[in-house]
Amino acid sequence: MEKGTYLALFICLFFGVAAHAEVNLNIGYLSARPPQPPTLSNLDPVPDDLGLAGAQTGLEDNITTGRFLGHGYELTATTVQDGGDPVAAAAEMLAVTPFILIDAPAHVMLAIADLPQARDATLFNVSSGDIALRDDQCRANLLHTLPSDAMRTDALAQFFLFRRWTDLVMIAGVHPQDVAYAAAMRRSLAKFGLGLEGEKTWDFEADMRRSASQEVPLFTQSLGDYDVMILADELHDFGRYVLYNTWQARPVAGSEGLTAVTWSPVIEQWGAAQLQGRFSERHARNMLSVDYAAWAAIRTIGEAVTRTDSADPQVLRDYILSEDFELPGFKGRPLTYRDWNGQLRQPIAIAHPRALVAQAPLEGFLHQVNELDTLGLDRPESNCEVFE
Repeated sequence: MEKGTYLALFICLFFGVAAHAEVNLNIGYLSARPPQPPTLSNLDPVPDDLGLAGAQTGLEDNITTGRFLGHGYELTATTVQDGGDPVAAAAEMLAVTPFILIDAPAHVMLAIADLPQARDATLFNVSSGDIALRDDQCRANLLHTLPSDAMRTDALAQFFLFRRWTDLVMIAGVHPQDVAYAAAMRRSLAKFGLGLEGEKTWDFEADMRRSASQEVPLFTQSLGDYDVMILADELHDFGRYVLYNTWQARPVAGSEGLTAVTWSPVIEQWGAAQLQGRFSERHARNMLSVDYAAWAAIRTIGEAVTRTDSADPQVLRDYILSEDFELPGFKGRPLTYRDWNGQLRQPIAIAHPRALVAQAPLEGFLHQVNELDTLGLDRPESNCEVFE
């Protein structure tokens, strides 16, 4: 055997390549985000690459690991413009790859998951917190790396109880996202033995940029005294004008102020600063929650491929939902999937724009299996049956 052959064999054995099959995986990313209704402020425009940037960062991580194992990864991205047919676009993508990340409304995800060609696919929801997708509208081929609305509102409810803030009021917007968040919040408060002492609907059409200091105190005066005001404003429309303009000088939480989020630039512990730095260096902006969800989906696939040495969708899905799977997610503990509805278990950051305040589940909130299951739908609460 020639000297060069010995060297090549040594390198392969050292890095473990000789024990691994060559795997080449194409992963799809489908964006079909509908246009958002106009809001009072345009200070926070949605990045054009929201979600996709996270997927690209995850792909780079997969490639770094896969290079030594003979595993290759590619990303095929498609954006469906308003008026286009996202289901048809998904059907075309499924002809290329059975692994697709979906950034679209819940009803679009369900239509894609129900396609005949998607039956054996592995799809990832990276943008919808709709509770029904994890409940009676779940699909066996649809996993969720973005936390549900219930996981985020449960995190805040735990924090309220932990701080003994029990006198609560809420202002909710009228957009569907606001209504859904408000419903999730009421459900979470009831789950932890709390309730609302007052509630109002925000249906102003006035320009709050000019009149917030006059209108908001009058609007909130009728809510009386309270420990914390909850805002259900998922479009970030009016909430920014409520802070520091309320009749009572009290904390504001929910969609603004103290928020429960998947990811935030203020998360720096557990090695998160390293992920934040790589992302911002590559994309010249902060990593947001949908970016993190897309990153986690890509890394889920990469981790499963690394451990199983396979690209078969059924093999990967079985491993992802097994007790052996763990994803290092820069959140202080391994992330795993709930095998009853496909939701990625993960801690939820409770933060304001300048700092991390706490991370749920909080101390004292226990569970017989996994403390992370105190957030969102637990097995007895879920009506999802297709994962059985």
